[in-house]
Amino acid sequence: MGLFDSLLGRTKLQKPTLERLFAISTAQITLDTALGLKPAPKAAICFKPMASARFRESGQDVEDMVSLAFKDEGTKMDRSTDSFGYEWLVLSDADFEDLVTTIHVAAQSMIDEGFGDQLLCGVFLFDQKVHFIYNFKRGFFYPFVPTGGQRRDSERELQLQ
Repeated sequence: MGLFDSLLGRTKLQKPTLERLFAISTAQITLDTALGLKPAPKAAICFKPMASARFRESGQDVEDMVSLAFKDEGTKMDRSTDSFGYEWLVLSDADFEDLVTTIHVAAQSMIDEGFGDQLLCGVFLFDQKVHFIYNFKRGFFYPFVPTGGQRRDSERELQLQ
């Protein structure tokens, strides 16, 4: 980034960060003991699709790889597109560690295929409708607790529960 970009307030997007994703595994223990929040058996990864044959093939490859790699662990996956055009891989597994690992594998596969910029977030659902959203671009978790009554939140919330 040059001086001109700094003066105009432009920032360069960072590469997706995956190392911090595993922090939710450790935090899950603290959330359970300190707050009584137990992880739900669902999580999701969201990405922005591209209109290219290579991206569709890569997406299918990621889906196939995740299905095969975690078949023995019992992880199930559904793929859907929301009303904003974003694609979701919604994962179901009773083992929270498997959910975290599956999201990491899917994200790493997209990065390896050159589509890391398309990654939006990983979503981990806990009891009492508490969500922890992992922003791949920033490498941070953000809490999200829907309050209800908002139409735009209800659509995704229903699919994760």
